[in-house]
Order: sequence, then structure tokens, then C-alpha cells
Amino acid sequence: MKIVSNKFQNITVTIIFAWLIFFVLAPNLLVLAVSFLTRDSSDFYSLPLTISNYSRLFEPLYAQVVWNSLFMSAMATLVCLVIGYPFAFMMTKIKPKFRAILLFLVVLPFWTNSLIRIYGMKIFLGVKGIFNRVLLGIGIIDEPIRTLNTEVAVIIGLVYLLLPFMILPLYAAIEKLDNRLLEAAKDLGANGFQRFIKIILPMTMPGIIAGCLLVLLPAMGMFYVADLLGGAKVLLVGNIIKSEFLASRNWPFGSAISISLTVLMALLIFIYYKASKLMNKKMELE
Repeated sequence: MKIVSNKFQNITVTIIFAWLIFFVLAPNLLVLAVSFLTRDSSDFYSLPLTISNYSRLFEPLYAQVVWNSLFMSAMATLVCLVIGYPFAFMMTKIKPKFRAILLFLVVLPFWTNSLIRIYGMKIFLGVKGIFNRVLLGIGIIDEPIRTLNTEVAVIIGLVYLLLPFMILPLYAAIEKLDNRLLEAAKDLGANGFQRFIKIILPMTMPGIIAGCLLVLLPAMGMFYVADLLGGAKVLLVGNIIKSEFLASRNWPFGSAISISLTVLMALLIFIYYKASKLMNKKMELE
């Protein structure tokens, strides 16, 4: 029986590694190789090798797009954190049966294609949409607010899509809190704010960092959010990548942008790993 189990385990691991090699590693290596080639009008790319595709990233036009993309992604991440942290904290305090319902509602949007949901958000934020109708109906505004085709609309769309990715790691981190530490701090005279700053926040920091990474990194590549809610005025890094591959047919430059974004993701994940390691070591010493 043990031999059969070991064979099944080996076959499973082999299949997973083969899948990762052929469908994850190999495509990324191809993109990396293309990023050092030269644009060709007929074959998309050709020799000689060059690093000019990466140097173009520092041109003012593309540098501005990257900066705007980082800004909007960071704002969306901040909003998700401000909304998600209290929500996740509240989820850990309610009865388990209601907690399961809330968790189901958090993951329920994943059952619908994100593109369809963004079309729904476009209708919601339109001049004649539900958002403006409600504000006009209760008398808060006198004329419709034009939200579409602005950075605010893109940030709202990113928050709408990515909020569950913030809530779930925060919930996992907060649920592991040792209530005995909070009770001990309360007995020693610490108020609610002091308990939050000294105990809750440090102990849930891994969840905060994980949630921020899960929101920040995908947000920079969601080109369809910027296309539908931002119009031609607002661009994310993903819009430039899409344009270079499909419109300009400059595959080497599009590959260079993709690799740069991947490197940024890897760097942030490495920072998360180091921060988590230092946090755990600090907690052990204390």
C-alpha cells in the first residue's frame, strides 16, 4: 500500500513540475529572450541583441505611465486595506455560522467574470447610472457627477475587483491572534489604541503585506479596467503591454515591460519574505 502511495505521489509531483516547466517557466524564458531582440516589421523580432528595449522604460513618456500606474495601484491598495482590515477583524468576532456566510459572500464575486463586473461598474458610475440617481434623489448633488474616464473611476474599479484578495489574507492573519495577549495587555492598563498598535498590528503584519501584494501587483496589469473606466486618458502598465503586442507590434519592447513588471513582483515578494522572517524572529525574542 505504501509503495502505491509513493508511486502516486511521485507521478503527481512529476505532472505538476512538467506543467510548471512547459506552461510557466518556458513561456517566461521566451519572453525574456525576446526582450533582448530587435523589432522586425515582418517577423515581429530578430537579431541583433540589444538592451535598448529596457532603456526605453526610462523615457519620460513611459516613466510617467509607470508612475501613474504605481500611484493608482497604491491608492487602490490603500483603499482596500482601509476597508478590508475592519471587515476582516469583524468577521473573526462574529458567530461561526455567520462567519461562513460572510466568507461565502466575499468569494461570491469570483463566480462572475471580472470583465462583466467592470461593465456593470461602468453602468453604475455613468452619468445616468444608479450612483448619480441615488445622490440626486436624496439631494446631495444638484447635477450628475462625471466619474467615468478619470483616475478615480479606475481606482474604484480596481478596489471593486481586488478587495477580496485583501480581505482573505487579513482574515487568516487576524484569526490566528492569541486573545490571551490582548487580555494580558488590557490587565496591564493598555487602552484599545495601544493594544492595536503594540499587539494586533505587528502580529497581523504578514497578512497586511500579503494582502497589499495580492492587490498591488495585479492592479498594475488590469488594462481592461483602465480601458473601460478610464477611457483613453488613463493608462496602466498593462495597457502599454497590450498596445505594444497588439497595436504597435513591438514584441521586444512589450516583452521588456512584461519582464520588468515580473522582476518588480519578485522583488516585492522577496521583501515580503524578509519582512515576515524578521517579524517572526522579533516575536520569538519577545
